[in-house]
Amino acid sequence: MTMRLLVLGTGPFAVPTFQSLLDSPHEVAALITRPTPPAKGREKSPPNPMRDLAASRGVPVHAPESVNSEESQRLIAEIAPELLVACDYGQILSADVLALAPLGGINLHASLLPRYRGAAPIQWALLNGESETGVSVIHMTPRLDGGPILSTRSTLIGSEETHPELEHRLANLGVESVHEAIGLLANWDRKSILGTPQDKALATKAPRLRKEHGAINWSRSAEQIRNQVRALKPWPGTYTFWRRPGHEPLRIVIDRVSTLALGVRAAARVAELDESGRSIASANAQVLKKYGTWGITIEGHCDERGTAEYNLALGERRAVAVKTYLSSLGVSPERIRVVSYGKEFPFDMGHSEDAWSKNRRGHFVITSK
Repeated sequence: MTMRLLVLGTGPFAVPTFQSLLDSPHEVAALITRPTPPAKGREKSPPNPMRDLAASRGVPVHAPESVNSEESQRLIAEIAPELLVACDYGQILSADVLALAPLGGINLHASLLPRYRGAAPIQWALLNGESETGVSVIHMTPRLDGGPILSTRSTLIGSEETHPELEHRLANLGVESVHEAIGLLANWDRKSILGTPQDKALATKAPRLRKEHGAINWSRSAEQIRNQVRALKPWPGTYTFWRRPGHEPLRIVIDRVSTLALGVRAAARVAELDESGRSIASANAQVLKKYGTWGITIEGHCDERGTAEYNLALGERRAVAVKTYLSSLGVSPERIRVVSYGKEFPFDMGHSEDAWSKNRRGHFVITSK
């Protein structure tokens, strides 16, 4: 049985489902998506892959400020869909809107409901170190992600999998579930109980992320920090601050993390900006966080002038000025050694110009003992 569908979606998670419906026998009457926010300054407007796909297939696109407004309800009534299909849309549909389609609406959600209800289920599953997740298709109610479950698919989470990688897999995993749910509704007598009710006692929340969620709390375990880095790509990112006496704090974005026997090592991008926001210097560092104690590892290579490739002395010519950086983290210089070609140097020698010039193009490591 074919149906006349109205799709509601905005983000990339909805694209595989939208594509599959366009390629199916069902009639996709229109797409409702979120309005494109205006560009800020020189920035381009954020992409809307759903709008782009609809345009390429000749599907009418509507972008109301509110899908629940009277004007939007008149529009949906004119489209006359049999079923609403929502995925990564960004607004909660009211009971009045759901009533405009004879079969109501279904929603593809990126978690095994009732766990992780909300706007950021993938990120919160990774933040919490889950080993398994999946997708759920529900028959929609006005309550956030609270309708009966029509179809699910589960999958294991890779130990190094990041949010973009897992989102891509779940988006494709959900396609089959959506078609299964549509099939159930096509054969529904509209009287019997449809789907499996969610157990409210098992419900957990996955609220929308804020920029401050990216700040590292160094009292947390190595594994928790690693999960934070995996979960918060690409936004808000995971970051900490280099606090230097006499300077503004420098924001350090943690890009990659691996756990060691004693903790976590993070490859960090360091960028210093001028007043206009332009990058005037950059550096790389590796930060080692041990359980219960501080440890710092900075490693890189010297060029022919003996200058460190990974230079924390931003904007200066000397090789590495880590003393201020380490002091800002509470690390005593007495605990620091420099290792080059397996040979150790005391900290005072290790950061001097003479020591670096003797190890041109040499590999170096500064680490706490």
